[in-house]
Order: sequence, then C-alpha cells, then structure tokens
Amino acid sequence: MLSTYTSYNLIANDMLKSLNRTATETVNARDADYYKENIGKVASVDEFLDDYRLYSYAMKAFGLEEMTYAKAFMKKVLDSDLTDSASFANSLTDERYRNFAAAFSFAASTASAQTEVQLDETIGLYTATANNAGNVIKEETRYYNIVIDTTTNVDQFINNERMRNYMLTAYDIDPNTYSRATIRGVLTSDLNDPASYFNTQFEAKKTVAVAAIQTAADELSTLTNNATNAARIAELKAEITRQNAVVTGVEKYRALAEAYNFNPDGTAAAGSVQSASQKAGTNELYTLSNPRVTSAAALLNQSYFEEKISSISTVSELVSDARLLNYIKAAFGLDKLSVVSSTVTNILTSSADPNDATSYINLFGAEDRAAYFAMRNAFNFQEDGTLAAGDSAQTATQTATTSRAYMNTYNDKDDEADATAIKRFKSQISAVKTVNDFVGEASVYDFALKAFGLDPTKVSVLTIKNVLKSDLNDPKSYVYQLKDERYVELAKAFNFDAKGNITAPKLAQSEAEIIVTSRAYVTEKSRFGTEDEKAAAQEEAKYYSVQMQKIESVDELLSDKRLVDFVLEANDIDPESVDNEFLKKIFASDLDDPASFVNQQADRSYRKIVASFNFNAEGKVEQPDDAQIQSRRGIYETIDSYVRQMLEEEAGNDNAGVRLALYFERKADTVSSAYDILADDALFEVFKVLFQLPDEVGSADIDAQADMINRYLELEDLQDSEKVSKMIVKFSVLYDLDNQTTQNPALSVLTSSGSSGISAETMMSLAQLRTGG
Repeated sequence: MLSTYTSYNLIANDMLKSLNRTATETVNARDADYYKENIGKVASVDEFLDDYRLYSYAMKAFGLEEMTYAKAFMKKVLDSDLTDSASFANSLTDERYRNFAAAFSFAASTASAQTEVQLDETIGLYTATANNAGNVIKEETRYYNIVIDTTTNVDQFINNERMRNYMLTAYDIDPNTYSRATIRGVLTSDLNDPASYFNTQFEAKKTVAVAAIQTAADELSTLTNNATNAARIAELKAEITRQNAVVTGVEKYRALAEAYNFNPDGTAAAGSVQSASQKAGTNELYTLSNPRVTSAAALLNQSYFEEKISSISTVSELVSDARLLNYIKAAFGLDKLSVVSSTVTNILTSSADPNDATSYINLFGAEDRAAYFAMRNAFNFQEDGTLAAGDSAQTATQTATTSRAYMNTYNDKDDEADATAIKRFKSQISAVKTVNDFVGEASVYDFALKAFGLDPTKVSVLTIKNVLKSDLNDPKSYVYQLKDERYVELAKAFNFDAKGNITAPKLAQSEAEIIVTSRAYVTEKSRFGTEDEKAAAQEEAKYYSVQMQKIESVDELLSDKRLVDFVLEANDIDPESVDNEFLKKIFASDLDDPASFVNQQADRSYRKIVASFNFNAEGKVEQPDDAQIQSRRGIYETIDSYVRQMLEEEAGNDNAGVRLALYFERKADTVSSAYDILADDALFEVFKVLFQLPDEVGSADIDAQADMINRYLELEDLQDSEKVSKMIVKFSVLYDLDNQTTQNPALSVLTSSGSSGISAETMMSLAQLRTGG
C-alpha cells in the first residue's frame, strides 16, 4: 500500500489532471450535466428544494451534505439578504452557509432607470456643462469670426453646419425646422429692392398682418366686455396674438437680412460678408441667446446698462426695457417671478424715508425690505416717476455701485435654478419606469439632455426614445447611426431595454457579484489584519463597487491595476503571480470548452473569476439572463466544488489520510482563528496528528482548547502555501505511523455519520425551526 504522502502527491502534483479525471467519471459527468441543464429552469427556492437531484448536488458541493435533510433550515439560508448583516445566513458563524447563499440569487436584480453611479455622473456632467457654457460660447464665437472672414458665397456659409447653427441660434431660428431655401433667399436679399425675396415673401406678410391687427383692434374697441361679447372678444384677442407673431417673425428675418452682405447671386468678397459692427452684433445675439447668463453675457449686459441709463428720464422708460429691468432686478437680488415691472415701478417711486410707515417699501417689502431700499436709493426718481430738473437717473457713483452688485449676483438665479433642477431630477428619476415616462417628465428629460450637451428644444423626442432603446453592443443600432458621441453617452447613462422599459443595469459584474467579490476581499484582508488594515479594506471595497459600475470592457478592467489586484486578492491569488497577458487569455476563454486556456488551470479560482463577469466574446459588457436563479459564477463554482469534494471523497476510500491532507490543503487559508479549527472536525483531526495530541484533548474546555491551538500553531502560517505543504508532509508521515496496524480513526470524522458534522449553533437553529422559534 502506498504511503499517505505518496498517494497525496500523485493527486496534488497534477491537480488539473486529477480534477479532470474525477470530473469525467461517468456518474460525476452525468450529474454535472444535469445540474447545468436544469438549474436555469428553477424559478423559486421551493422548486430548487423539491428537485432533490439539484439540491443534493449543490449541498454536497458546499460541504453541507449532512444538512440535506434540513430543507426548512436551508430555505431560511437561501432567503437571506446577504447585504443585511442581521440576515439569517449572515448570523451563522459557519461560512459554508453564507457561501451557499451567495451562489444563488432568487431575487431578480433591481431594475432602475439609473444606478447611483449613473445618477452622480449625470449630475456631474450637468454641473460641468453649466459651468463650461461660457467657454463653449467663447470657442464657437472664435471659430465663427475666423471663418466668416474667409467666406465667399452663401452656399459655403450655409453648408458649414457649425457656422449655420451659430447664425440660426443668434437670430432665434430653430435649426430643426428652418428652410434652407428661405434662409438662402433672405441672406441674398437687397432690402432696398421691392422685388427681392425678403420684400416679396416677408414684407408682404407683415403688411397683411399689421392690417389685420388694426382691424381686430378697431372692432375690439367697439365691444363692451360682457357675457354677450365674450366669445368675440376672445377671438379678436387670439387673432391679434397670431398676427403679432407673424410681425415678430418677419422682423426676425429682417434682422438676419441686415446682418449679412451677400449679393443677390450669393457671392461676396472674402472679408465683406459682415462688417465689424455686423459681426459684433451677431456675436452679441449668440452670447445672449444662451439661457444661462455667462460672464461674457454679463459684461454685455453691464455695457448696455451703462450706455442706456444716462438717457433714461422716467421710471416707465426704465421698466419698459426688459433688458434694463432684468439687470437691476439681478443687481439687487430681486430676480424672481414675484417681482414684476409694476413692483419695480412702485419701489422706485416709493418714499425713500425708512421711517415712513406708509411708504410702499415699508408696507410691502417684507423680507425683501433691505433690497427694496437698496434699489430705491440707487436711483434718483421722484415719487411721480420723473426726474427733478438737473438730475439724472443715476449718478456715476450709483451706476458703479449697481454694476458691481450685478457682477456679483448675475448668476445667482442660474445657480439657484441648477440646485432646484438637480433636486427635482434626483426626486423624479426613481419614478421613471419607461422611456415614455422619461420623455414625458420635463424635469428629467430637459436635465438629462442638457447634461450631455443636447438642447431639449432642438432635439426630436423620437430621436431620444430610439437612442435610449438602442443596443450599445450592436454597432448597427440606432444610436451609432447618429454619428454623435453625445447620444452614445446619453444611452450609457440610462437602463432601458429594446421595448423602452427599465431594466437591471448592464454591469461588468452584477450588484450581487460585486457584493460577493467585495466581501471576499475584505475577509482576506481582515483575517489577520489590524483595525487600520480592515478599515482600508472597507474603503477599497467602496472604490471597487463604484468603479465596477463604470467598466465597459475587459480592456478597461485590465487597465486599472487597482481593480485587477482587488479581484485577484478576493480570490486568494497573488497579483504578482500573474500578468495582464495571462489575464487576457483567461477572459478570452470559453468556459464550456475543456481545451480553453482557463480550463487548463489547476486553480479553479480563475474559472470563478471569469464566470463572475458579464463579458461577451468580444470582451464587452453584456446583459446577463436575469431569470437565472444562479449566476454563471455560482454554477461553475458549484460544479468545481462538487468535483473537488468527489476527488477528496474517492481518495479517502483508499486512504482517509489522503482525504484529510487534501481537505487541509483546501481549507487551511480560510482559517481566521483557533475556533475555526475547533468547529471543523477534519481540521482538528489534522491538528491533533500534526502535534501528536490524544483524542482526549477534545474533552477540555473550548477556550482551553483554543489556547492550546494558539500555543502550538502560528495561524498566519496557514496563509503561506509553502508552510502548509511542509505541514502536510509532516502530517502524512505521522498519520502513517499512527495507523500502521490500527483501523483508521479518521474515517468517522470524514464520513460524518449522524450529526457529528453539525455544529452546536446549527443544531440550535434546527431546534428553533422545529419549535417555530
């Protein structure tokens, strides 16, 4: 008969061959095939427990064979929420139950429009886009001013999308609905020629509109505002509104025609398309068109105010100019909906005496009283709204004070609006369940598009719907046909399926797998670590959790050494023992191909790593089948663990010492304390043989036994594979010496008949289940 060490070596020296031999044995292969083919058909915990062949296979794989009968107990384990430290599985000290529960997922991944990371990134982009608005305007203006001086014909100008959009934005013409023929006709019109395009197509419309307005106004003036005339009055007012819109539209195109100097045939000499003043006017309109008041826009507003204020002689003149009105409201912190032109009129004509209890400011100022007085004192109007002889609306000092105040507060309203928009988006996004919900909620739709540099007023809703429903892994999908990276980034930021419903986020690792990997890492780092090392491990787990939600491919993962090291160490692999080329081959492997690179590794941890990620054959993240009650990692871990258990069991049929040695090799680095050894009969048997201790030591007080283990064994040595190998050599020799002529005493330990392999804690839990406790 071969010695224990020789028999152990025959298996351990070529572990891959040994595992493959065990896996291909007829019964084992048949059981594994049944498990792989049928585990995906199970939809609930009860179905799983009722399929004895599946259930018993998994229980044996995780070393829980002796607990197969305890279905009620195991149901509580499987129903446990592993993210809850107080859950049933987490409350058990035996980690086998946690590992078993972690291999299954009977609760579907949470479907959500956005993960926390996606939400944070969207808000970050929105803020960055808002802060960068001024730089974008500056760059677009720089480009426009350079190119316009080299433009020689109208078609060259219109065909340049960037130039065209600058022009359309400046003159408030929708880029999505504009007519090229109309724009070309207006730009080449001679306003002094009655036969020009503008005069025949637009001026004529204005003439008709003005006449219609006058007719409606005349009739309106004859009607008494009563129930009899109400319908007609409403019709006339609506007609005046429509015709005023026509007039406004005509004037918009007139301004466009006046801003450019193309000849009727569309030509122009380089540098003559716009004069310096025309160019400056276009630049100003473009800058002011942005809904945000940028620093450039603020300076333009300041110049406008300082130029105009000297000519203002009455309050009504001041408040009738919307730009001046908005300027002084912002300067004095009164830029809000409740403050209208009449409010400002009343402030500027109020008594400036703070002791006048009957003044408008004292009566209606309320919490804005100080701001009202500041505005009143910045102007010199009399209480009838006029200026006294020799006075001006403001002195130079007052104008300077107003300008300083404006430059300090001009973006306060935008900042407040941003804060409100962010708050609304965060509160509303959780209610979004479909793409229709997304486009139907303005606070969500507008915010998201602005975050990605898209103008909600200029993008088709249908376009956005199709973008959000696109398959990002399909290069032919709709989003890629737009040739605009902004739409791709928008699609990545939300989780909708092809039907427009929210789905679980498409992550490199599912939320459950991230938790499993993180817990394994923290356990590895904390086993003998200091409190600081444990805290550092927790922080590293937070980093991993956040960053894994951003990974989109194998290449991205491997480019972040911090993430790679985390995954390897979580699986008890030394990061220095492998390089990226090795890992690329691992991730490129087909897990179902026995000849693939990953399947040629004796360390099955690599299979578990690959299976825990959702990378497709091209190395990109794909959406896993959420209907599966066991992840791909869970399936392969279960099968690999089962094969290892069978390998050890078969080895024990010939020599129980070999089984103990193999078991010790596998479990040694999971030991965190002496009590882990005491709780595992097989490990305790190896310990007793190693140090030649009698069986009677097991009768001593449990704490005394733990002290004894700590005296004999440096537990951290169990993390060192070389030291473990030496222990196995010593164990094998001593085991053979102890068992040369006697029947094997370890056999009962390994077969665990009855309840000998069940911990006291487990027995207590079983008792509670039986009694309903």
